Amino acid sequence: QVQLVESGGGLVQAGGSLRLSCVVSGSIFSIYAMGWHRQAPGKQRELVAAITRSGRTNYADSVKGRFIISRDNAGNTVYLQMNSLKPEDTAVYYCKASTYGYEYWGQGTQVTVSS
Repeated sequence: QVQLVESGGGLVQAGGSLRLSCVVSGSIFSIYAMGWHRQAPGKQRELVAAITRSGRTNYADSVKGRFIISRDNAGNTVYLQMNSLKPEDTAVYYCKASTYGYEYWGQGTQVTVSS
């Protein structure tokens, strides 16, 4: 079992920054990748950024150059640094942990970017 708790969301003006955190507990050794996804009202959930156990990262085209995914050395916390935020980044952001056989999701944190 893996538990995920996100934090760091909030209201920010366009052009501002936020840093999301996802604290991971439980069977951390079973996780091979972590990711941040988001879901805006009326839209499907989409991948924002992901990082593998080896440290390889990938990003959605819409956030490349603005967002950075990282983790602490122990692998207990995954971060999403969001810069140059745009109103279209407004969504609920979810942390996801991928293991061989199951995916775990956090409860989500709201990010609202005002124009």
